[in-house]
Formats: sequence, structure tokens, C-alpha cells
Amino acid sequence: MSTAAPKPNQAPPGDEPLGLTVHSLPAVGLDEEQRTRVGRWKLLLVLLVCASPVIVSYLTYFVIRPEGRTNYATLITPTREWPAIPMTDLKGQPVNARDLRGQWILLAVGPSTCEGACEDRLFMQRQLREMTGRERDRLDKVWLVLDDGPIKPELERALLATAGMRILRADRAAVQAWLHPEAGAAVEDHLYVVDPMGEWMMRAPTKPDPAKFKKDLERLLKASKFWDQAGRPQGN
Repeated sequence: MSTAAPKPNQAPPGDEPLGLTVHSLPAVGLDEEQRTRVGRWKLLLVLLVCASPVIVSYLTYFVIRPEGRTNYATLITPTREWPAIPMTDLKGQPVNARDLRGQWILLAVGPSTCEGACEDRLFMQRQLREMTGRERDRLDKVWLVLDDGPIKPELERALLATAGMRILRADRAAVQAWLHPEAGAAVEDHLYVVDPMGEWMMRAPTKPDPAKFKKDLERLLKASKFWDQAGRPQGN
């Protein structure tokens, strides 16, 4: 009696089909400390990418100095963020420092009884903005009044009649903790420059030469033109 040949793809009689068992590998994960460390590095990388245009522009025009030039005003390194100091407008409404971001700021500080050298600085502040020409819309002016006293009505009207001007009140001690004058000077003896990210980054000399300081401002505006546009971001 003949034995039938096994059909194609059919296992010979008596043979058991082969089977594979896949065993899962042990999970490989990060402990809490490692996850925290990785998260911090990721955050640092994001911040670095966001700040890189500012860093590059500062390095290009004030550190590398391809033309061998030097800046007239003093660069503040590292820059100092505008702190959350209590501030109000002239109507007593609170103002948040973050709301001032998005523009370059030429900052003056002084008492409400502003006379003599104080008025001269405010006049120079206005003139410097106008001297930047087509770039002036990227530069705002702020006067921080360091007390609660009344401001001369004629001075207030003259200042607020110019474009890009804000008058705010702030506590003297808090401002002095943020802005540092040069040796032997008072905090109100300078004009200061704050960048669009809210960082104090430059201090003019006392009794500055407007033409020389203007060159520094023009250099800043030129260096930042590819990442900074005129006008505050929507919502500020």
C-alpha cells in the first residue's frame, strides 16, 4: 500500500510546527534626576536659540569690532533684566516692566523737581531719538521719576507732546538696585539703553557728547535690524 506524499507547505507527519516566543526587553528609562537634567538642557537650548540673534549682533558690533572701532558708552556685561519693580503712570495706574519690551528704550531717571542737568538730559534724550532718522520708530523714551512729587506742568506737556515718550514713577531704592552709575556719579546722572528683550545693556557717560553717543545708538539699531522691527509686539 503506497504512502501519500505530504502536500506542499504541509509538515511531515510526526513533526511539530516551530513556534517563536518573543520576550519583552526590560524597559530602559531615566530616573527623576536624569529627566530633570535633560529638561534643563532642553530649556537652556531653547533660550539660547531665542537669544542668539541678540548675542550675535552684540558680538559683531561691540566685541569683534571688525573695523577696530570702540564704543563710546559703557557696555553692561552681563546685561541686567528690568526687574519687576513697582511702577505707575502719571494717573497712578500700575505698569509692568514686561509691557515695555519690544522696543529699544532710551531711559532717563530723576526727581520730579527736574531742573538744570535733569532737563538737559531729557532734552538730549528727545534729540537723540530724532537724530537716528528712519530708525527712530524702533527707539522709545522713558523717564523714571523717583518720587511722588508733582512734575512741572509745562515740562510734562513738552515731554508728552513728543513721540515715543512715557513718564513713569518708580521707587528710587529699587531703581538703584538695578541701574548702577559709574564711580562717583549718581543714578540720575546717566542715560541708559535697554534692549527689546528688557535687558539694560548700555550706560552713557555723564554729560555725554550727543554725536558720539548717537553713533553707538545707530550701531545698535543697525546690528539688530534683522531681528528687531519697529513697534511693540501684539498684546504689549
